[in-house]
Formats: sequence, structure tokens, C-alpha cells
Amino acid sequence: MDGVADALGPLFLLILLGAALGRLRQPSGEFWAQLEKVIYFLLFPAMLVSTLATANVGEVPVFRLALVLLGSLLVFSGLLWAFHRKLGLEAAAFTSVFQGALRFNTYVGVAGAAALHGSAGATVAAVAVALMVPVVNVLCVASFIATGTLGSSSLGKSLMALVRNPLILACLAGIALNLSGIGLPGWSGTAVELLGRAALPLGLVAVGVALRPQALLRLDRGVWTANLVKLLLLPALVFGVALLLGLDAVSRDVALLFAALPTATSAYILARQLGGDAELMAALITGQTLLAMATLPLWLHLAGS
Repeated sequence: MDGVADALGPLFLLILLGAALGRLRQPSGEFWAQLEKVIYFLLFPAMLVSTLATANVGEVPVFRLALVLLGSLLVFSGLLWAFHRKLGLEAAAFTSVFQGALRFNTYVGVAGAAALHGSAGATVAAVAVALMVPVVNVLCVASFIATGTLGSSSLGKSLMALVRNPLILACLAGIALNLSGIGLPGWSGTAVELLGRAALPLGLVAVGVALRPQALLRLDRGVWTANLVKLLLLPALVFGVALLLGLDAVSRDVALLFAALPTATSAYILARQLGGDAELMAALITGQTLLAMATLPLWLHLAGS
């Protein structure tokens, strides 16, 4: 347990630092909005390209990792739809619950994997991002379409945003550079790696800035449902399937980490733009991020990390 706490503790401290800076409004709100764009469109894609372009992906059990992560996501996606009428939620609220149950905070995931298992963990995490980001984005956009919260004009914009998603493009670029044997030649490797190093600490601080403590006052059926799936049921399924398929320790830990992550802060923007319940989304992001500081170490301790 001490090893897990030592690995994840500094990450949570950076998130809390961001929460304090956000509370103090230091620097201005406009600064953080612009910094989030730099992280999302430049620094984090650089980290993914750097990791995937030079990694020995052949050592990662990609097929079994995909079965564990994507299979579990699809199972709970189907269950949420099967029970969405019994939940008694309005369409907008259901889309936020859906996002809260399935989306994951990529910054915390990659930083946690690297803290736990070094470069091997970062490589498996980059593969997990390449597998999960396209699927999760398609599922979440589909939930807005199916519930009818967005009009036809917004549909085209959301699909184009999906195609231009910088994380998806970065994963494709990194994999292409790796498979082609080109990698990152000359100075480009060091330059892209330096950019990527800035992504995780800044990303974690930005996660803290995005938290909304006042949203914690909301404790309705939607909050309980999303938190139950995201922090308990989804990690339990992933852990069980990972053991069943015999994943190695690093891949198992990273799969469990990504399953138990709090939902992504970007889900709030998507909820606001596509007709979801933005206030419920804020409650889920804040609550899950704080709760995960306790549940993540417990899950990883259970896995024997």
C-alpha cells in the first residue's frame, strides 16, 4: 500500500495545488483556459507521439488488453442503456451519467502508470489511450445523438470534432511512425520528448483548477449511479477479466488504473456544447476526482501493486 501511495500521492498533490490556484483565481481564469488548450492540442499529443513512436509495442499484449478494457466499456455501455428508463433520468442528465461512468481522465492515467511502472507503464498506458479514446468518444457522442439532446447542426460539428480529436490523431501518428520504422529521427525525438514531459504535471494542475467544490452539494440518483459504475463496478469487472486472461502485472495494473480513473474534465465542455446536464457533469467530475484519491490506491493495493 505504501508503494502505491508513494507513486500516486505526488499526483494528487498536484491536483490539489490546481484546486487551490483555481479557488484563489491565480492566475486569471483566461490563463487556465488557454493553458488547457496548449496541453490538449500540443503537449499531451507530443507525449503520446513520443511514447508510441519509440516504444516496443510488441511487448504489450494489445489484443488481450483490448479485450479487457474495450469489452468492459461495451458491457457497461449496454447495461446503462438497458436500465436508462428505470433510472428515471431526463435525457440531458442521462448523457452526463453515461459520460461520468465511461470517460476517464487521461492525464491522471498516464501519469499514474508512469509513476507505478516507469517507461513500461507509460508504454502500456499509451496503448490503452490509443484503444480507449476513439471508442469512448464514439460511445459518448452516440449517447447525445440517441437521446436527442443535440440538433442536426450540432451533429455534424461533433462528428468533425471526433475526427479531428488531437489525442486520436497523435496515437495514429505515433503508431504509424513506429510501424514504419521511421521513429523520431535526429533532434525531433528529443524535442518532442521535451514537449511531452511538460504535459503531465501541467495537466494534473489543470485537472485541479477545473474542480467545482460547490457542485458536491448535488447527490441525486445520477451521481450515485455514475460513481458506482466508475469507481466500483467497472474496475471490478476489468480486474476480474484481466486475471482471467492472464495479463502480466504491468498490463493488469494499467488496465485496472484506467478503469478506476475519475471521469475526464473535458466531459463538462462536451455536456455544455451538446445539450447534456452540465451541472450534473461538474458534480461527477469533482466528486469522482476527490473520491478516486481513496479508491485508486485501494484497487491497486488489491491487485498487489
